[in-house]
Amino acid sequence: MRAFEYVRATDAGTAVATATADSGAAYLAGGTTQLDLMKDGVLGPERLIDITRLPLGGITRSDGALRVGALTTMEELVAEPLLSERGLMVRQALLMGASTQLRNLATIGGNLLQRARCRYFRDPTVPACNKRRPGTGCAAISGAARMHAILGVSDHCIAVNASDLAVPLVALDAVVHIQGEGGERSVPLTEFYLEPGDTPDVENVLARGELITAVGIPLLPPAARSGYLKVRDRASYEFALTSAAAALEVEDGMVREARLALGGVGTTPWRARAAEGVLHGAPATTETFRAAARTVVEGARPVPGTAFKVELAQRTVVRILEDLAGIGPGTGPGKGPDKGPEFGPGIGRPGAE
Repeated sequence: MRAFEYVRATDAGTAVATATADSGAAYLAGGTTQLDLMKDGVLGPERLIDITRLPLGGITRSDGALRVGALTTMEELVAEPLLSERGLMVRQALLMGASTQLRNLATIGGNLLQRARCRYFRDPTVPACNKRRPGTGCAAISGAARMHAILGVSDHCIAVNASDLAVPLVALDAVVHIQGEGGERSVPLTEFYLEPGDTPDVENVLARGELITAVGIPLLPPAARSGYLKVRDRASYEFALTSAAAALEVEDGMVREARLALGGVGTTPWRARAAEGVLHGAPATTETFRAAARTVVEGARPVPGTAFKVELAQRTVVRILEDLAGIGPGTGPGKGPDKGPEFGPGIGRPGAE
């Protein structure tokens, strides 16, 4: 690890001013990913600004939403009782996203900003990585790419967004609150992440020095059921091959409202608005869910290593929707996601990581 200067921030304004003026500065919160990348030589900030003492933690409830401070830990958000009632898919994504030890340290803001899990990005000995070294190429396109994206990709990058939490938050239309030198602004999470295009090193809309201060999470109506399904090679300590966060309101056998987002397949957390349109007002049947799932992969651009995800993503969508509608295997009243032994192979039970 290269030498760096350590600074402890005393207030958000000073932290933002310092980071804005110094192109070699980076914020430090939980550090669960950042320090690993520094040790591996992938990141090399010249100055770390420790923001952990800033008053940016805690959860506030108001008007059918939660305002979650950026320094709130994943475990603190897991413990929020309203999520079990009106945002279960968020709670499940947190539980499946990290071990208890990591959840007690990792912050919500840091989770949303975690860097790509691309093996080529994280290995400095690989010369071709446009995300790490713009203009050098993308080794994943012609190399081993099983964990990479099929949606939102470009000729310059196919790295997948790794955040489990971001998937249900995108489905819920969460909002990121940001502080910069020019003041505060709010950005919908659906607009926060950027597809790689020809600038894969630019992953989000944050300007230099801007700091996430909080995340606004809308709560679902009491009648809605939600869940997060994560398909992975093993039940613990593994990233998603595919995942889906979904919420359904079903009345008299018809889908009244639907929300759907996918992880493990997109360069950003992937909101499936076309699928939501298919679901809205349609019968809550497997046939409807399959039709919705087909729209999810329209425009997919797999490489040989990711071709299997086209089918797997559709099956993941159908499975979570069947579970929420109570028509899948082993589902029904009081069953489905987070309710018991109905978790199937590769899905993972909350708390398993």
